[in-house]
Amino acid sequence: MGESSRIAGQDSLRADARRNRQRILAAARLVFAEHGIDAPMATVARRAGVGVATLYRRFPTRDALVRAAFEHQMDACARALGEALADSDPWEGFQRLVETVCELQREERGFSAAFVAAFPDSTREHARVRNESERDFVTLVRRAQAAGALRADFHPSDLAVALLSHCGLVTALPGDRAASRRLVAYLLQAFRAEAAHGALPAPSELSLSSLPLAADGSQGRRPSRA
Repeated sequence: MGESSRIAGQDSLRADARRNRQRILAAARLVFAEHGIDAPMATVARRAGVGVATLYRRFPTRDALVRAAFEHQMDACARALGEALADSDPWEGFQRLVETVCELQREERGFSAAFVAAFPDSTREHARVRNESERDFVTLVRRAQAAGALRADFHPSDLAVALLSHCGLVTALPGDRAASRRLVAYLLQAFRAEAAHGALPAPSELSLSSLPLAADGSQGRRPSRA
């Protein structure tokens, strides 16, 4: 085989690999939305039209597949958090962050599970990024509270509770954008300092890094306690 034929063959193989990868990721998003992120890997492979061995060669663990499937949404969340911290008005930053995450939940139902799932097979780098994100969110909360905009009794776990509530809505009514936006507006108004009247019950022990959530809103992985 000539050099040009060999190169053409390699290009064809690379193109096939890219197509397989995209098919797997598209199938994973659909399967996770329908069955939760604990759905069998074999189900993803069947939906993608590839063998299970092919799936595992590209994504050795379920967590690697989940992170790859929702990489765009994860990156969007990271950018939104960075922009919120950089905003001179901490409440505006906080509000935009909540709206962005909820918008991503509307766009991709499976992302709701991926966003709050614990990743037991995570790399050190991934764990470091998650821990930094949680610390940054706490910093944002404290700034908004110090500015007198966010209620003083808001707890970071309240965001996890809010996301669970919104996840339930978009799962039950996936096409009802108006209902989603109204719920988010209600939640944000409830978080305002002027909405605080009387003491709230103790905050939940949920955390964003350990919250169990299946795509159908039911419990998936067991939460760790703070």
